[in-house]
Amino acid sequence: MSLTTVIEGTRQALDADPRNGAVQFSVTHELVAGSNTTVDVRVREHAFTVDEPPTLGGTDTAANPVEYALASLGSCQVVTYQFWAAKLGLPLESIRVTVEGDLDLHGFFGFSETTRAGFSGVRVHVDLTGPADPARYEELKRQVDEHCPVLDLFRNPTPVTTNLAP
Repeated sequence: MSLTTVIEGTRQALDADPRNGAVQFSVTHELVAGSNTTVDVRVREHAFTVDEPPTLGGTDTAANPVEYALASLGSCQVVTYQFWAAKLGLPLESIRVTVEGDLDLHGFFGFSETTRAGFSGVRVHVDLTGPADPARYEELKRQVDEHCPVLDLFRNPTPVTTNLAP
């Protein structure tokens, strides 16, 4: 199924009932027994592992949570570029996204109460190739920057509640 077909089908479903636009995602995580940092993750019918490198107490069996956060951002960028290129009728030959993040372990370990635990900066580098005028790709970038859900998570505060089960 083409992305333009998906876009049009979604538009029709949302026009018919705006409540169709409200979706919820759920992910389950469980510490692997006997592990310090290895986590089994379940997403719908998919599974993957999260771990830390040995320098952070792990066994390096998988990427760590902040690496997955960067991977999530980069992947969402690629997908959003694809969707918006289709929506704008803009031909793309290739998309490559590299994401880098700076993190200070003083915050994670609580060694400094003035250092944030998360990224202090994130850089997204996008390489696009295609036959269109460069100005059209700049417009595509503006649309992606405005509509990429994971970029929105990185740029804007999101309400989060945590409940500890008894």
